[in-house]
This record gives sequence, C-alpha cells and structure tokens, in this order.
Amino acid sequence: MKVSTPTRLTLRVVALGYLVVLLLVPVVLILWRTFEPGVGAFLDSVRTPAAISALNLSLLIVAIVVPLNVVFGVGTALALVRGRFRGRGVLQAVVDLPFAVSPIVVGVALIMLWGVGGWFGFVERSGFKVIFGLPGMVIATLFVTLPFVVREVEPVLHEIGTEQEQAAATLGASSWQTFWRITLPAIRWGLTYGVVLTVARALGEFGAVIMVSSGFPGVSQTLTLLVHSRYLDDHNTYGAYAAATLLMGLAVVTLLLMTVLDRKRSTR
Repeated sequence: MKVSTPTRLTLRVVALGYLVVLLLVPVVLILWRTFEPGVGAFLDSVRTPAAISALNLSLLIVAIVVPLNVVFGVGTALALVRGRFRGRGVLQAVVDLPFAVSPIVVGVALIMLWGVGGWFGFVERSGFKVIFGLPGMVIATLFVTLPFVVREVEPVLHEIGTEQEQAAATLGASSWQTFWRITLPAIRWGLTYGVVLTVARALGEFGAVIMVSSGFPGVSQTLTLLVHSRYLDDHNTYGAYAAATLLMGLAVVTLLLMTVLDRKRSTR
C-alpha cells in the first residue's frame, strides 16, 4: 500500500503529538516541579533517612528477585522449549498469568495464602513474618516479574536449536558442561535483556507490593511507596516529586541500558 507524503507526515505528527502529551509533558512537569527550588532542595529531600531506606529496600528487592528469576526463568524456558511433557500448555499459561492478573489481586491472594489465617499461616504463627515484611514484598515482586526472563530466553532457544548441544553430548560433555559452554553463551543477550526488564519492573512495582507491605518508613517502604506516602499521607508534594524524580532516574538508566543491549543484540 503506497501512502502519500502528506499522509505520512500527518501520521508522524499525530503520533509524536500523542507521545508528547502522554509521556513528555508529565515528565517535564515533574522535573520542573522538582528542580524549581534548586538542586540543593532536591538533594536534601532524597537524603532523608526515609528516602535512603526506601532506595536501599528497593535495590535489595531487586538484588534478591533478579538472581531467582534468572535461575528459575532459564530453567522454565529450557523445560518449555526442550521438554515434551503433560501440562506443558498449563505451564505456558502460568508463565503469562502475571500479564493478565491485576497486581492488586496478586497482593490480596498473597495475603490469603501467607497471612495468619491463610493456607501457609503456620509460617506467620511460628514467628517468621511474611506478609507486611520483606519476604512478602519479594514474593509479590517475583510473581509480577516472572515472565520476563522466560519470554526473552524462550525464542532464543528456539532459534539456536539443539544441534550444537547434541554435538557436545556426542563428544562426551556432561549436561552441565553443555549448558555452561554452549547454551548459556548462546542465550546471553536474551537473558541480559530479560534481566533488564525484570529490574525495571521490580523498581517500579506498586500494586502488589503495597498490599503486602506495612508501608512504615525505614521498615518496608520502597521508593514507589515513598512517593505514595509523601503525596497522599504526608501531603508533602515536593517530597513526592523528588522521590519520583529519583525513581525516574533509575528507570532512565535502566532504559538506556536496555537500548544499548538491544542494539548489541541486533548487531549479533
């Protein structure tokens, strides 16, 4: 279908205008409100004990979630691509479940499972705090970030096939040697891209985390919860803008890293 030049330019202008209104204007507004009093005010706001604790907790959750997602995500992708077993379709559906279920519903389900009166309530009753503590926040973040590594690694495994792995096995390599020297180098770009997506989602997760967090500053408050608390509970509008800008900075770094990796993967 041949499109005329005026039509093509009109579509571009409409698309760019839509993106500017939807994305650029809110971001510029937040940055303007944040740095209007000066950089010193911003630094003072993000250096408070509550902000530092929220940043540390967010990074701690990322540090826990990413390795777990890598291990289980790669294992699940291998099972789906290389395995032939009953229930494979069910496993595929379970992997995509976080895309279909609201994070709020995930949080409520975790409370029903891990709360004092839930199926696994004996864990709470034994003195190990899951809900309204770090474990519950980690589980919630694990759930919502589950698909990213699997869905980035799975097509790469389909693409590389099994010829090299079979050749390595024929030459006497063990399963671990085959994975470490053949499979892992082949999937490294897809795996890295999945890790970056996991980091971005883990940093910005709000719905599931707020349901299983007490929200107390310095105890179980992430950066997203800090923004919510400062804006709605403390009526500290500037503090909310500053925390949002800090979170935005982390997201931008993640986005830049994702762009660089995507270009490298395309060249490879």
